[in-house]
Amino acid sequence: MNRTWWKEAVIYQIYPRSFMDGNGDGIGDLKGITSRLDYLKYLGIDVIWMSPVYKSPNDDNGYDISDYQEIMEDFGTMEDFDELLSAAHERGIRVVMDLVVNHTSDEHKWFAESRKSKDNAYRDYYIWREGKGADAPPNNWGSCFGGSAWEYDGETGMYYLHLFSKKQPDLNWDNPNVRREVFDMMTWWCEKGIDGFRMDVISMISKTKEMPDGEVNGRYGCFDPYCIHGPNVHAYLQEMNREVLSKYDIMTVGETAGVTTESAKQYAGENAKELNMVFQFEHVSDEGKYGKWTDERMPLTVLKKIMSRWQTELYGKAWNSLFWDNHDQPRAVSRFGDDRPQYRELSAKMLATCLHMMQGTPYIYQGEELGMTNYPFISPDEFRDIESVHAYEEWCGSGLVSHEEFWPCIAARSRDNARTPMQWEDAQEGGFTTGKPWIAVNPNYRQINAKAETKDPSSVFHYYKKLIALRKENPVIVYGKYELLLPDSEELFVYTRTGEGKKLLVVCSFADRQVPFTIPDEFAGASCLIANRGERNCGKQEIVLEPYEAFVLMVD
Repeated sequence: MNRTWWKEAVIYQIYPRSFMDGNGDGIGDLKGITSRLDYLKYLGIDVIWMSPVYKSPNDDNGYDISDYQEIMEDFGTMEDFDELLSAAHERGIRVVMDLVVNHTSDEHKWFAESRKSKDNAYRDYYIWREGKGADAPPNNWGSCFGGSAWEYDGETGMYYLHLFSKKQPDLNWDNPNVRREVFDMMTWWCEKGIDGFRMDVISMISKTKEMPDGEVNGRYGCFDPYCIHGPNVHAYLQEMNREVLSKYDIMTVGETAGVTTESAKQYAGENAKELNMVFQFEHVSDEGKYGKWTDERMPLTVLKKIMSRWQTELYGKAWNSLFWDNHDQPRAVSRFGDDRPQYRELSAKMLATCLHMMQGTPYIYQGEELGMTNYPFISPDEFRDIESVHAYEEWCGSGLVSHEEFWPCIAARSRDNARTPMQWEDAQEGGFTTGKPWIAVNPNYRQINAKAETKDPSSVFHYYKKLIALRKENPVIVYGKYELLLPDSEELFVYTRTGEGKKLLVVCSFADRQVPFTIPDEFAGASCLIANRGERNCGKQEIVLEPYEAFVLMVD
C-alpha cells in the first residue's frame, strides 16, 4: 500500500458562508476564515476543504458558478484568497478547493453565449434538446431540487438540461473544448498554489447520448441510469489526471453519487490514474416514505454492514473517505448519536471514536468537533436551502402530504441543519458576526461554543484534538487492516485494526442504556489509547458499557 501525505491527513471542511464573518455583514467570508486559522492549527487538522468561494449569483449557495477565476463578492476578493492561502501554508495547513464542473451558473459567460443561437460557438458547451411537443420537455426526468430536469428557453425554442436548479445548466463534457476550458482553469488554480480539489458530483459529468424517459419515482422519472457513471466518465477523469492532476502534489476526492465498492476502485484505485479517493453515501442514504425526507434511523446492524464493506473491500485496492456529516447532511450527533443534553457530549465523542479509528482519511465538518446539533426549525420560512424550500413546496404546497406529517422529516434532514453559523462563543450571534446572520444561529450556542470548549480539557473539542494526535502517532490507525466483531449486535459497533506490529480494539456503544460486553482474551491487560468515560481497566474482561461509551485498547 503506497504511503502518501493525504492518506495520513485529517481534513476539515469549511462552509464559508457560515464559518466566520470578518466584516459584520452577516455572511462568513475569506478574512473570517483567515482569522480562525490558529484555532484550526490548535485542533491539529492538516487540510481545509472550502465549499465554493467562486463568483456566483448564489442560487445554490455558491454551487452555481458564474466565473471560476473570480471570488464571490460576499466572500471578499482574490487578494483575500491569496492572503488566506499564504497564512494557511505558513501554519502547515493545506487548502483544497471545491471544483464544481458538472454544471455552471446560467449567468456564466459560456451559457450566456450558448443560449443566443443554435449555431453559436458555445452552443455545444451545454446539453440542448428539442421538446416532445408544445410545452412537453424531451423526457420525464426530474431534477435533484424538484421539478423537471429540463428548462425551456424561448430564445431558440429548445430545452436545456439541469440536473439541479434551472439556474445550473449541465455542461456537455463530450465537447473537447469544455474539457480543455476546465483543465486550463484547474491548472490556473494549481499554479496559484492550492493543494487539491474536492470534485462536486463528478460521477455525473458523462451522460448517455440516448435520453429516454426514466422510471417514475414520485412525480418525475429517474435520470440515474443515464447521467451517473456515464459511458465516458473514466476516460474524462483519466484525461484530467494526465493533463492536470499528475503534474502537481495535490489531493483529489470525488463526490460520486451512486458509487459502489467496485466502481470506487475504478475512480480511486491505487493504480487507476483518476482520483485519490471518493465519497460514498450509502451510510447516509437511508430513506423513508418521503424519500430522503425521514426522521427514521438506519438500524445499527445495517450501518455496520455498509461501513465494514467499504473498509474490507477497498483495503489495499483503493482509499476510503470517512465522514459522518457535511454541508449536505444533518448534524452527526443529531442523526447518529443523541443530542439530548445528558448524552450529547458522550455520543459526539463516541461517534468521533468510531469514525477516526477506521481505515481511510477522516473529514471533520465545521462544528462537528464541538458537537454542534441540528437546528430546532419550527417553520419553512426559516429555510434558506433551495432543496429544502423546493421539497416543502413540492410535498406540502401541492397537497401530497400534510404539514404535520412532513415537518418532522424535513426538519430532521434539511441541509440547513449543517449550515447554521459556527458557534464561536457565548456572545451575540455566537460570535459569528456583529451583524444579522444570513441564517439563524442555533440558540444552543450559549452551551455549545468553541471558546468554552477550547478551555475545557474534557470537551468534545479536546477529544477530537486527541484523536487527531493519536492518528499521527500510530500508523496502525491509518494503514491497519479492519475486522468487524459482533455484526449482529443492535447496540455495539466493535472492530479491530491490525498492522504495524500493533492491534487495536475499538468499542463503541450506540445505546442509551447499559450493555454487557466481553473483552476478547488477546486484549486482557491492554493499554487504553482513548476513552470517553475514563480509561477502562482491562484486567476485568466481563464489563458493562455505560450509555454511549467508547474506548480503544492497544496491544503489541
